[in-house]
Amino acid sequence: MTGSETPTPAEELRGVGLRVTAARVALLETVRHGDHLGVEAIASGVRDRVGHVSLQAVYEALHALTAAGLIRRIEPAGSPARFEGRVGDNHHHLVCRSCGAVADVDCAVGEAPCLAASDDHGFAIDEAEVIYWGLCPDCSTARSS
Repeated sequence: MTGSETPTPAEELRGVGLRVTAARVALLETVRHGDHLGVEAIASGVRDRVGHVSLQAVYEALHALTAAGLIRRIEPAGSPARFEGRVGDNHHHLVCRSCGAVADVDCAVGEAPCLAASDDHGFAIDEAEVIYWGLCPDCSTARSS
């Protein structure tokens, strides 16, 4: 593989020291091709690719891939966890208060962590998580009509 080729999901799993299984590959592909998916949607996508897989296996794989940095878990207040394949760039999210739609938004200003804490209490801050709340265009239009 040359430096310009994108690694396969199996190569990425091996690269972070995880065992390559059909379910993990399918999960990584499902998350990356989805849009801030919840666990049930991910499980459905994995089953479409490889057949039966238990919900427990999906949770375990999500935990392993999140811990390895291959996927990211977000938890908007009042919503179940969602997962995405966009990692390592410290981007933020927009969440619709009405329908729960989630969209990515690039870092507020500059490089990570994008925001300076008024008092870091001695922490070495390397990431800031921001969630912007409001109404998506569809819900905004529905409310005004």
